[in-house]
Amino acid sequence: MTSVPTHTRTTTKMRTALLFSICLLFSSAAYAEAPMNTDDAGTLDVGKMKIEGVWHRDDGERGGELLFGFSPLKNLELEVSGSRAKDTADGADDKLRGVGFGAKWVPYQNETGWSLGARFDFGRTRITDDHTSDRTTEKEYAVTGLASYRFQNGHTAHLNLGGVKTKTDDDSDTVGTWSIGYELPLVDKLQLTLETYGEEHSGPDRAIGLRYTIKEGLKVSAAIGQGNDRHFGQAGFAWEF
Repeated sequence: MTSVPTHTRTTTKMRTALLFSICLLFSSAAYAEAPMNTDDAGTLDVGKMKIEGVWHRDDGERGGELLFGFSPLKNLELEVSGSRAKDTADGADDKLRGVGFGAKWVPYQNETGWSLGARFDFGRTRITDDHTSDRTTEKEYAVTGLASYRFQNGHTAHLNLGGVKTKTDDDSDTVGTWSIGYELPLVDKLQLTLETYGEEHSGPDRAIGLRYTIKEGLKVSAAIGQGNDRHFGQAGFAWEF
């Protein structure tokens, strides 16, 4: 592979780290149920657990994420995750490995009408440049307010508002984040998902997806989207037990 200037690799590395961490904290990562990045104001029942997995492609980045969640107390859900990805955009050759922790508290939950809550997330991503073996570590801390409105016809609207602080080895930044999502049933066991989301100083991303229930507690999904001069997609599963 042709070598690229150090300053170009550094710029690409920072861009990729930011994009990957946003996906890690707010995607299927975000900890929202695939294929959505917008999280719902709801938690698992006490004692319930879940496993979610997602494979994603975002411009030159490809990778997978696996998450485990459980509910130790009423209205509280805890999550841990791990992820790996490869980025080859703009001449880069970076490996990304991430771990994350999330805590979601939704004290006001209803089967119809409004549900309100919040979540805290922490993520750490290590980026290794295969050209030079240089390593960069990025940490993110995010707080997000959650609101969902569930209609009697099965439609659900979601709104997320928050902020994320990103810290690298020699820099830090804080930006506001937002996300709007909508779920609606198409036929029995099949849902359509629509959403738009983004952060300060960048344009919005838009995505459309499908979620299919194989049996109670087990779902598969897929989504495609575009925004900020790129296309992306993902496929995943969610199992609650």
